[in-house]
Amino acid sequence: MTLNRIRKNGSHAAYFAMITVFLDAFGIAFISPVLPDLLEEITGSNLGNAAIYGGYLTFIYAFMQFIVSPILGNLSDSFGRRPILVVSLGALGIDYLIMGFANSLWLLFFGRFIAGIFGATHATASAFISDISNGKQRTRNFGLLGASFGAGFVAGPLIGGMLTDYGVRVPFFAAFFLILLNFIYGLFIFPESLPKEKRRKFTLTGVNPFKGLAECTRFPSIMPLFLALFLFLIADHVYVSVWPYYTREAFEWSSRQVGLTLAIFGFFHALTQAFLVGVLLKKHDELTIALIGIVSSAAIMATMLFITQGWVIYAFLPFTALGGLATPGLQSLMTQRVPATHQGQLQGGIGSLTSLTTVLSPLIMTRTFYFFTQDHAAYYHPAGVFGLSAFVCLLAIIPLSCFTKRHRRKNQR
Repeated sequence: MTLNRIRKNGSHAAYFAMITVFLDAFGIAFISPVLPDLLEEITGSNLGNAAIYGGYLTFIYAFMQFIVSPILGNLSDSFGRRPILVVSLGALGIDYLIMGFANSLWLLFFGRFIAGIFGATHATASAFISDISNGKQRTRNFGLLGASFGAGFVAGPLIGGMLTDYGVRVPFFAAFFLILLNFIYGLFIFPESLPKEKRRKFTLTGVNPFKGLAECTRFPSIMPLFLALFLFLIADHVYVSVWPYYTREAFEWSSRQVGLTLAIFGFFHALTQAFLVGVLLKKHDELTIALIGIVSSAAIMATMLFITQGWVIYAFLPFTALGGLATPGLQSLMTQRVPATHQGQLQGGIGSLTSLTTVLSPLIMTRTFYFFTQDHAAYYHPAGVFGLSAFVCLLAIIPLSCFTKRHRRKNQR
C-alpha cells in the first residue's frame, strides 16, 4: 500500500498505531491494582514492603523506557515503522506471560525490564501518525493517539481490578490475549508508512537517550517547545505520582474510590484529546490550543489547594482533563518544523523526554507530598504538592512565549 493510499484512508490506517498505544497504557494502568496482591503472594511480605518493591519495579519500567525510546524511534527511521511495532508487540506478549507465571521476585523484575524496553512504542506509533497525516489532520490524529493512551488508563484499572476477582494472575493472561490479537493484525494487515527512499541509515548517535535529545537541538526552532513540554509533563505527572496517597490522606478514600477516580480522569482526558482538540482546531491554531491546555492545567492544580470535601473531587474531575490539550498542540508544532526523514528521531526524543519526566516527577512530587504531610510538618496540607505542580506548569509558559516571539519575528520578515 502506497503512502498516498494510506493517507487517503488515514483514519483506518491509524487504528493499529492507536490500538498499540492503548495497549501500552493499558499495561501500565492495569498493573497498579494487581501488583500489590501479586507482590504479597510472591514475597510473603506485608503491604508496606510490597509497596517498596513496587516502587523499584516502576522505576525499572520508566528508566528502560527512557533508555530505549530513542533507539526504537531511530530504528523505525531506518527499517520502517511496521517491523518495530510488530516485534515490540510480540515481546510485550512474552512479558505478560512471564509475569503471569512468575513465582519469584527476580522474574517480576525481568518482566518489567522487558516491558520497559518493548513498551516504548509510543515514539514509533507517533512517527507513523506523522507519516500518514497532513496539515491540521496531523494535530487531530495526535489528539486521537493521546486519546487512545488515555483510554488505556481508563480500561486498565477497571478491568485489572475486576479480573483480580478470578485470580491475581488472570489480568496478565487477559493482557497477553489482547496483545496477541493486535500482533496478528500487525503481522498480516498493517501497512508500512515510511517509503524506502525516505529511510536513513541507523547510527550509534541515536542509541544514547541524552544524545537523542541533543540531536533534536539541530532544529533550534523546537527547543522552546521541548522545554515547555518538559515542564508541563513534570507538573502533570502529579496525578499519577501522588493521587492515591493524597486522596487517602485528605479524605480517607478506599482503593476502590481511588481507582474509580483515576478511571474517570482517564475517560475525560481521552474525551478531551479525541474530540475537543478537533473542535478547537476549527477556530484556533496549535499554539493557542497548547497555551489553553497549560494555563487551564495550572489553574486546576491551584484550585486543588482549596478543596476540603471529597465529593467536590468528583465534580471537579472533568475539568482536570483540559490539560490534555497541551501535549498534542506542542507535539504537532514540533513535527511541523522537522523534515520527514527525522520524524522517528523527533518522536524518539519526545518519548525520551516523556520517560525522563516519568522517572523524575514521582521523585519530586512524592517528596513534596511527604514534606507537607509528615508528623512534624511546619505546614500540614495534603494538597500542598499541587501548589508546586501549578507553579511548574506556569513556568512552561515562559519558553512558549519565547517561541511565540520568535515565530512572529520570522513571519514579519
